[in-house]
Amino acid sequence: MRTWRTVRRLQVSSKSAERRPMGFIKRFDHVGITVADLDTVTAFFVSLGMEADQKMAVEGEFLDTVIGMTGSATEIVMLRPPGGGTTLELSSFVRPDHLPGSPAAPANELGLRNVAFEVQDLQAAVDHAAADGYGLVGGIGEYEGLWRMAYVRGPEGIIVSLAERIHE
Repeated sequence: MRTWRTVRRLQVSSKSAERRPMGFIKRFDHVGITVADLDTVTAFFVSLGMEADQKMAVEGEFLDTVIGMTGSATEIVMLRPPGGGTTLELSSFVRPDHLPGSPAAPANELGLRNVAFEVQDLQAAVDHAAADGYGLVGGIGEYEGLWRMAYVRGPEGIIVSLAERIHE
């Protein structure tokens, strides 16, 4: 059985990795999540400490080309962690209509399962989310005396991994 420690040591062995000695990626820019209620999801992440940019509308040839749908329109909010870093893009489509997702997806369902944040006080963050009606997926776990972590199921089923370093 592989543990988290074992998985970290596995090497990539795909043909594409073998033929390219140099990668194309410069940096990690953002993660995008499509949501139905942009204001509610934005408020959830802001309450955890993210900073929101102004909501903006995007439509036209650029969007249609990138996403492969004609006549599309979306509203977007970019969220940043305190002090900068990788951003979280929340997008809500004005057109076409939203397609249903899997708001109660288990951890083993294929696809993007969670967005993760390091927090200062895990219990306080979990309690704060619970006070707003967002509960734990499982429980609070501890990994080898180094990390405490919990999954919180936020609005629209988004799983947010909150982790606290035990020893700095």
